[in-house]
Amino acid sequence: MVFSSLAFLLCFLPLVLVVHFACPRRLRDLVLLCASLAFYAVGEGWYTTVMLGAIVSGWGLAHLVERSPAGRARTVVTAAAVVVLLAVLVVFKYANFLVANLAALGLPFHLDPIHLPIGISFFVFQAISYVVDVGRGELPAERSVLRFGVYKSFFPQLIAGPIVRYKDLVGQFDGRDPGIDDLAAGLRRFTLGLARKVLIADSAAQVADAIFALPAGQLSTTAAWLGAAAYAVQIYHDFAGYSDMAIGLARMFGFRFKENFDRPYAATSIRGFWRGWHISLSTWFRDYLYIPLGGSRSGPWRTVGNLVMVFLLCGLWHGAAWTFVLWGLFHGVFLAVEHATADRFPRLPAIVGHCYCLVVVLIGWVLFRSESLPAAGHMLAAMAGSGGIDTPWWRLIDGHAWLMLGVGAVCALAPLPQWAGALRVRTGDSAWGWLGAVGVLAVLVLSISALVTNASSPFIYFRF
Repeated sequence: MVFSSLAFLLCFLPLVLVVHFACPRRLRDLVLLCASLAFYAVGEGWYTTVMLGAIVSGWGLAHLVERSPAGRARTVVTAAAVVVLLAVLVVFKYANFLVANLAALGLPFHLDPIHLPIGISFFVFQAISYVVDVGRGELPAERSVLRFGVYKSFFPQLIAGPIVRYKDLVGQFDGRDPGIDDLAAGLRRFTLGLARKVLIADSAAQVADAIFALPAGQLSTTAAWLGAAAYAVQIYHDFAGYSDMAIGLARMFGFRFKENFDRPYAATSIRGFWRGWHISLSTWFRDYLYIPLGGSRSGPWRTVGNLVMVFLLCGLWHGAAWTFVLWGLFHGVFLAVEHATADRFPRLPAIVGHCYCLVVVLIGWVLFRSESLPAAGHMLAAMAGSGGIDTPWWRLIDGHAWLMLGVGAVCALAPLPQWAGALRVRTGDSAWGWLGAVGVLAVLVLSISALVTNASSPFIYFRF
């Protein structure tokens, strides 16, 4: 089940909200756990047992870590717990990739395809952060398996994040009593995300898909750059839209999630881009990998190596394919260069830095989007000026898609969450507040109408 589906919007969400608010407070955590597991089971069936296993193992490993003697022994136990959790991710996500590459080298290995449970990269990383935080003494192990189960399986962030850390959520369980203001603010934010996904991202996808599907001989330089730009608009509003919906849904149930995007395309460097893109993931890698590796404290060459290593693994986290690995390395190299030259050269003018950042990011998105390295090579070659004969591929795309692509490009540079926050929806508010309420309702109706007319595509980050 996805947020941008009629089944979720018209059946699942209203039912869960009604039951949640109708139940006594002591039963609300149980309602959320059951609803979240049901939400996951709709799409994953018996693979929901993987989620249940993650809940039980994460809860148990944290207690094992907490009970181990402080010092070296606890460090060893924590590391062992992390290895156990990573092993689950490796088996389900990377086993086929590893075996396929060994077979390509002529080794006699074969493995039947292993199903990739939706959202496994997110909930495994959540479990790792929780266990490590317990090992560091930053929070005690949760005594209630029910409460921990809600954290691990909470359906607003279960499929594609944000990667919520338990220490940021644990204090919100006690005394949680969402009211009309929370529902209104949550609905506002959810509607913004739904519109970004259904109206903008899915429309931009029409342009990106049409161009990326062109044979190399029919791919002109102009079309290649437009395809990369269309995909940049698509993935931003697709994933940031999902994050908006997750934040809004959590607010409806009384939880506050941190922001996951902060205008990354307005950055003037790749470092700035990663400070605004998928913030929960970039800070996760910073806190649980980059800093433990030594961060920038061990000399310039060690820092460069740490940056490249972290982003190589970041690329691999996104998918078991060489295109993702190269995408991570690509960003890691630019981050390392920026770090190494930060104090040696004057800062670029804002407009120059902005253009540089966008060009690098667009080139990177080609690696990210392409189905194979040869396909990425054809696209990048066309972008470099060796494009083929232009064909009237634009006739396959309707005017609405072009309009929404333009709107999405403009909005990618605008502070949308702040705009949404200006639309107050509260009883007794001013006329402008009610005008905002009408606007939110109109956008919601428009988005649902678009879903009735054209089924929404799955979120891009579902496969990670």
